[in-house]
Amino acid sequence: MNKEILKDICVLYVEDENDVREFTAKLLDSLLKKVYVAQDGLEGLKIFEENKNNIDLIISDINMPKMDGLSMCEAIRKINNEIPLVITSAHSDTNFLRRSIEIGVTTYAMKPIDLYQLMESIIKAMEPIILKKKLVELNLSLESKIEQEISKIKSILDAQDNIIIVTNKEEITNVNKKFLDFFGINNFNDFIKSKRNIFDFFKEDFGFISKEQISKQESWIKYIKELHEIDRIVKIKDAFDEEKIFAINVDYYENKEDYYVFSLTDITKLKEKSNLFEYQASHDKLTGLFNRNKFDEVYTKEIKRSKRYNNELSMIIFDIDDFKLVNDNYGHQIGDEVLKEIAKIILNKVREQDINVRWGGEEFLILLPETNLTGAATVASKIRMAIKEHLFSNKDLKITASFGVSQLLSEDNETTFISRSDTLLYEAKKAGKDKVIS
Repeated sequence: MNKEILKDICVLYVEDENDVREFTAKLLDSLLKKVYVAQDGLEGLKIFEENKNNIDLIISDINMPKMDGLSMCEAIRKINNEIPLVITSAHSDTNFLRRSIEIGVTTYAMKPIDLYQLMESIIKAMEPIILKKKLVELNLSLESKIEQEISKIKSILDAQDNIIIVTNKEEITNVNKKFLDFFGINNFNDFIKSKRNIFDFFKEDFGFISKEQISKQESWIKYIKELHEIDRIVKIKDAFDEEKIFAINVDYYENKEDYYVFSLTDITKLKEKSNLFEYQASHDKLTGLFNRNKFDEVYTKEIKRSKRYNNELSMIIFDIDDFKLVNDNYGHQIGDEVLKEIAKIILNKVREQDINVRWGGEEFLILLPETNLTGAATVASKIRMAIKEHLFSNKDLKITASFGVSQLLSEDNETTFISRSDTLLYEAKKAGKDKVIS
């Protein structure tokens, strides 16, 4: 991580939570050149308009009063289309992700904020811009002054975490150490002698830019620059034959249209984040069980599979008895702990192939493939007893739950199957609670 970049950066930090804002702003202030602080999107936009020539990067929360973070970033983008945007949030809704891509959010720092990761996000966002500024400050002509300034350029290029290539459209004129290390090349001259183009390294794969695509373009520079950011990705093998995924950025060299700075940012690890977003989109944040979106996705498939292969399929719906009293008497934090502990009880009593869902606030659903009514009722009884005997939270609370259990019938559809289970749950409640009715 090139920490030297930090001391030259001015940041606008927008966060509506007082404690988080004060603590994070203080830490940022100790590392950065200057930190402008705002407590909501409207104030942040106003500060940016007043200091737009001084602010290098935006760090903003999403959910805020008066104006949310993404709306503020969208307004700022109309003033400065290139300023990096770092979003701090635990938000994982697909609409948020889609809107973030449309606005052009540079990167995300998930809450609770890890300062090291936040600094890494800032550096990653600023490195290409700082590089371009330093190249401009040197005011080099890569055509006439390359020899006398080669040491300065090499120093700047080698300081970057990204793979950097300088090209004049026809050939590569310079690369950094990261490039040489990645491809296992001793020096730049050895690469030149190989007469290979950077596009020769691009792997053919669906969703990635390939050499074949590039060769069809009248101007590869224009083609890449006009691609949407999420489409500017390539797959390349390193010296150890290991595939890595890179995001491409191409910038004109200042006052020299025939020269370009070609930057490759390793985003292989972002696939892990992508998997995380996918997990968050399908799982309940509090309990870790599937959410209703994921249930809707698998429910119809399970019913069709059951009917096609004549397999049994059963369902358990259960609800915590008098859960409102827990929240009223002990607070929502204790209520959340109860829900998390019940999720653990469920996972200890079911099979790996069973589908466990947080169905509502204090309501849970379990779909049991290849299980008849007797088997499902047995599972429900085990969960009921485990809940009844468990001492919840640090308050040693005693909790009970009521269960409705049903088996899929030949005439059932998605609606009637759930409806019957729900009706049985209601009967269990009506019969005095802490019961399994199937």
